Order: sequence, then C-alpha cells, then structure tokens
Amino acid sequence: MNADAGIAQGLALVSRDEDGVDIAFRAQVLAGLGQRQKAIPARWFYDEAGSQLFEAITELPEYYPTRTEVHILEAHCADMGSAIGPGRAVVEFGSGSSMKTPLVLRCIDPAAYVPIDISGDFLRASAAALAADFPGLAVVPVEADFTRPVLLPPGVSDLPKLGFFPGSTIGNMVPPSAVDLLRSMRGTLGHDAMLLIGMDRIKDPAVLVAAYDDAAGTTGAFNLNLASRINRELGGTIPVDALHHEARWNDTLARIEMHLVAARDIAFTVAGKDFTMATGESIHTENSHKFDARSAATLLLAGGWSPRETWTDVDGLFSVILADASEARMAP
Repeated sequence: MNADAGIAQGLALVSRDEDGVDIAFRAQVLAGLGQRQKAIPARWFYDEAGSQLFEAITELPEYYPTRTEVHILEAHCADMGSAIGPGRAVVEFGSGSSMKTPLVLRCIDPAAYVPIDISGDFLRASAAALAADFPGLAVVPVEADFTRPVLLPPGVSDLPKLGFFPGSTIGNMVPPSAVDLLRSMRGTLGHDAMLLIGMDRIKDPAVLVAAYDDAAGTTGAFNLNLASRINRELGGTIPVDALHHEARWNDTLARIEMHLVAARDIAFTVAGKDFTMATGESIHTENSHKFDARSAATLLLAGGWSPRETWTDVDGLFSVILADASEARMAP
C-alpha cells in the first residue's frame, strides 16, 4: 500500500434494508426482547450518541480502565516495540475515537492503520483526525461489525498484521462468544499475526460497581441511550423515563452486569412487535468480565492465540497482553 495514501476508501459491510435499517440490529433486538431474561448485545450501544457518551465515561474519576491502560501503554512502549517490531498493519477492532492508538503507532513504526467500527460517522471522523497526526501513514477505515470476519482492504491483506483490541472489550462477551471472536480475529489477521489486547482484572467489587455506576450518571445515560436508539431506528415506543440503570457484580461469573430495570409495568412496541415488562424486570445490556492471569491465558489459548508477554500497572488493576497466532497442531 502507498504510505502517502492518507485516508483510503474504506469498506462498508453493514447490511441494511430498503428503509436503511440495520438488519442485524433489528433481528437481535427483537430476539433479545423476546427472551425470558430480556437481553441486547452490548455492541448496539455504539451509535454516534453512544460512542460520544462512552468517550465521556472514559474520563470519569471512577472509571479506572482507560487511564490505567494508557499508563501501561506509555510505560512499556519500548518493550512493546521490541516485541512487535516494525512494518505491521495495525488493525484495531472497535476503534471508537482511537484515543489509545497513537501510543501504539509511535512505538512500532507500522505500515498501515485499519480502524474497524460499526459507528460509521464516528469512525470516519476519528480516522481523519488520526491521519492528520500521522501524515505518512496509510489510514484505511472500515465500517463493519467486527464480531464477524472482516474482509481487509486491498494492499493491507498481504502485510503482516497486529490486531489491537484495547479497553477489555473482550470482557463484554460471554466466554463462548469471546472465543468465537478471538478465532474470527485470527482468521481476519492471518497465520503470522500478533494481537495486543487489554483485559481488566478481578478486584474489589466496590471499585468495580462504582466504575459502572458513576456519581454523575454518565454510565446511566449511556445505558438508556440504547433504548432511545431502539425507539429512533426501529420505530420503538419504549418509555425511556420508566427505565433506570443498574450495575451488579456477579461473583460466580466474575463479571459486572448492566441492566435497564423497569420502574413500573410497561408495554411497548418495537418494529411492529408487542412487548411488556413488569416492575423490576430488566433488559440485560452488558457484561464486563474480569480476569486473573490464568483465566486470561485460557481464554486466549481457546481462541487461537498464544500469550507471549503481559504488562500490568503497579496496582495490578489491568493488563495488556501480547499474543501470537497459534500454530495448528495435533493434540496429544
């Protein structure tokens, strides 16, 4: 790929119907609301408003993951650069504002940067800002659902690749889905790829709950925005004012859960389908699994990645792990 290409034309892989509705969004919302425990995948938080709210969350005093991961990337830049080496295409899954990306790009002398995100307008604005800061780097935004295999643009597919998945986003998925995603990433990136991934660690539940239920109510607004998005994009009539945000620590499953809880009995429609919620019933909107060293390694290995290096902060709150694509071999 031409290193002077600036922002290249990305690939839009989101499927929409004749009315412009995201087909997967509608299907998963309807299926999730039809379950006994209503649930909607967390990736649908991230329309433009949701993406902006999440960026605000990362700056909250209670929300330690972002600043801790940034500190790890800054403190161990030289070691990461030596372990990764130059000339790789950095493929970031769920890039958002790409806030942490410059820290990695400055450490490893990459050949290209490919941010992948489902929020197209936010993606392109972030990519343009990053391209201005790295004028010699080919920046190729791809609007796509990164939870599925992604076709990389021409000129990138032949380069050695480094997947970048910060923020412990892997923790938003139940283990089977997380393993599937890691395997999908391995397929997208190729057999000689590396993966740099952030994973939040198990700690005092009081610290965890505060990080997902901040005093300013920003996380609550982020959660409630999902209901507003459903109303706006899917013709929904959810009474948003009848829902409230709740964060719960599930010790058995080592995860924070976010819920939208009905404050009263409600009835509503989405895409022409009728639904009800009784007082106290919830829509489960997010999981955020936490890991110790062993569970993190086990998850990566199950997904086709072999951990090579692990970097943490001095308090052990968070970890950044570098892994190699595992070679296929016969099991004993």
